[in-house]
This record gives sequence, C-alpha cells and structure tokens, in this order.
Amino acid sequence: MVEMVETGNKSLLIIFVKNLNSGKVKTRLAKTLGDKKALQIYQEMLQKIKETIQYLPFEKAVFYSDEIVEDDIWESDSYKKFVQEGKNIGERMQNAIEQAYNDGYDKISLIGSDCYQITSSIVMDSFRLLNDYNVVLGPSQDGGYYLIAMTGLYNGLFEGKDWSTDKVLNQTKSDLEGYDIKHTFVAELNDIDDEEDLKQVAPELFEKYK
Repeated sequence: MVEMVETGNKSLLIIFVKNLNSGKVKTRLAKTLGDKKALQIYQEMLQKIKETIQYLPFEKAVFYSDEIVEDDIWESDSYKKFVQEGKNIGERMQNAIEQAYNDGYDKISLIGSDCYQITSSIVMDSFRLLNDYNVVLGPSQDGGYYLIAMTGLYNGLFEGKDWSTDKVLNQTKSDLEGYDIKHTFVAELNDIDDEEDLKQVAPELFEKYK
C-alpha cells in the first residue's frame, strides 16, 4: 500500500554516506585496487559531492551508515547529522524520509554517495520538478537510482524491491505507475561501483589510483 502523508512547507536535501572505514567502502573497487585505494577514492567522491551541493539553497542532512562523525567534511553548522536506520537500503531511505517529514519538510530529495557525475543543476531540478510531480527519480545505468525526491511520504515505494540489483528502478517505476503517482525523471547517470566504472566516469581518479 502506498500512502501519502501531507506535512509542512520546507525543503531538505538528504545525503546518504558510508563511514570511512577501510574494507567497508567501495568493496567492488577494493577487489582490484585494494582497501586503501578504495577508501581514498571514496573520500574524493564525498568531497566532489560536497562541492556540488554545498551552496544549494536547501537545508541539508547527512545520514551516516554506522555512526555520526562530528569532525569531518560535513560541518555541523551546515549539515544536520543522523544515522541510517533499517535492515536494508530501502528501509533506511524510508526511515530517513519519514523522519524528515515528521520534522516538517514537504519537499525532500535524497541522494547517495556513489554518483560522481551528479551536478548541482540535477539536484536543483529534482526540487523544481516537485512543483509539478509527486516523485522524481534519478536513474542509474546499472538499473537502480541515485536520487529520489518526493512531495509526500509514500509508504510502499521502498518495500518489496530486490535491492542492489538491476531490477530496482523498474520495480519502483511499476509501483509508481500502479498507484498512479505522478512522477518524472532527471538525467540518467552512472554510479562508480567497480574499476571499469571508475575508468569511464572519473578517468582522472582512475589514472591517479590505478
């Protein structure tokens, strides 16, 4: 069942990040480049995302995978900080968005930290499109999505998905169409998951760390 809960009138950008623990980030990259380089690459990806979104005119919240870090690139006076809660990525996204709506936000855009190609214009567009649509998705070439934005809390969009597979985007689109939720898309991009992605998406990082 997909249910929309109406709330306040504020906008929030949520960034999902992993804690910087060697061996626990970019594990597919680490298989070929090693844990140390994978961690360094992920740190550069986070820095790129921060540079992309830091001046956007929305409130921002960072949701960490394991624990809040006070002294890192996400300054506490600019970014609200929380810990992701849930057994899988779907539950964690749903809980984060539900928390945001309970705090009075009615336009929320959530992005991951694997999409090096994301631009400030894409994030801005996700909020702008919420003036005319209820849900906005940023499709990934691997069959998932790197961004989801909403004007209401749609319980159900994050349930019953084969997370971390190429089925997620199509399963989500089927739900949106089945429940007649007005939706649209921003640009399709490519996440960085393995060394081939790194070579294609961020050749400068590939050359630096190969």
